[in-house]
Amino acid sequence: MRHRSLLILTTALTTGALTLSACGSRDDDKGGGNGGEKTTVTIGVDAPLTGSLSAIGQGIKNSVDLAVKTANKNNEVKGVTFKIEPLDDQAVPASGQQNATKLAADESVLGVVGPLNSGVAQSMQRVFANANLTQVSPANTNPALSQGDKWGQGKKSRPFKTYFRTATTDIIQGRFAAQYLYNDAKKRKAFVVDDKQTYGAGLATIFSQEFKRLGGQVVGTDHLTTKETDFSSTANKIKNSGADSVYFGGQYPEGGLLSGQTKRAGANVPVMGGDGIYDPAFIKAAGGSNNGDLATSVGYPVQQLDSAKNFIKDYAAQNYKDPYAAYGGYSYDGAWAIIQAVKKVMADNDGKLPDKAREKVVEAMSQVSFQGVTGKVSFDQYGDTTNKQLTVYTVKGGKWTTVKSATFEE
Repeated sequence: MRHRSLLILTTALTTGALTLSACGSRDDDKGGGNGGEKTTVTIGVDAPLTGSLSAIGQGIKNSVDLAVKTANKNNEVKGVTFKIEPLDDQAVPASGQQNATKLAADESVLGVVGPLNSGVAQSMQRVFANANLTQVSPANTNPALSQGDKWGQGKKSRPFKTYFRTATTDIIQGRFAAQYLYNDAKKRKAFVVDDKQTYGAGLATIFSQEFKRLGGQVVGTDHLTTKETDFSSTANKIKNSGADSVYFGGQYPEGGLLSGQTKRAGANVPVMGGDGIYDPAFIKAAGGSNNGDLATSVGYPVQQLDSAKNFIKDYAAQNYKDPYAAYGGYSYDGAWAIIQAVKKVMADNDGKLPDKAREKVVEAMSQVSFQGVTGKVSFDQYGDTTNKQLTVYTVKGGKWTTVKSATFEE
């Protein structure tokens, strides 16, 4: 999606002695390394913890928390104790930028997991880059975040070396959706709607291009405004267009309302969207049966992965109030990538935190590679995940059900 976390590493070396510095704090910890003292590493989480997208944001926060607890329990990085600091961006770019500034100003912070929304990420990236602070998003999918504004012209250029993501991009997700709708669902006339936001508009554009390339027809387009609730005008346009399907680029609060209002207007056609609508709240927002609606989401269903069994079991054991939701596995893997980068940095410096630790963690992130909750976790030259697996879901009996999982092929 669209649609973040943080890290505080502490300690520094001075003339052979470990002392408190701007890049660290130390805790007395019996049984720890360094003479019984441990470096404290905080992984911050930036996500919408309140508001309409909090159902997803809380799952992100909890999953990072679980990664931290697992690392501490297993003594994953000798001499280091991890903790998290969650910050709420409410899915608002200005709030995300304030959070980024707060985290960057604290020199003990070495990494961030988040945010959820691509638009929020845009407001944070430069702040983190200027501070050499690693950022890993479990949900951002807008291509420009990692490949630059001219990616659509074939001119890819990584704007910020500090930015990484464990979710695949909309270049893949939008095309995957179009291929499913045309080749599998046999739809030929799509009406395309977006919410004018970074994530939604970008995804809708990529879908439209691929759908038309395959031979489909975009019979109409429209835009709606987030946080509004009356989309009857758009619903009527859809009905009058003769569309046999709708593609929506946006989030589940508006997507669900659009689906319900479209069907009540008399257009009994499926509404399809990206990972932004893949949430139970989309079904609830429709206000009636929306069986047959479709969504794509990054990766394979976590509950179907052998690699996720321990994650699911351990998450349940923590009795978190909210489910891990769509990005739990990717959030856990994002946090674990930071933990592995810290581990390498420490190992390369005789088990101690080096000078310029933030820069070292950024460098180590490019070399991270492990089998995570969601499968193989590693990053390409743009900081994008190398995992190109996606899944199509459909609403059936009031629940999201898996339709097709596959690895995207050009």
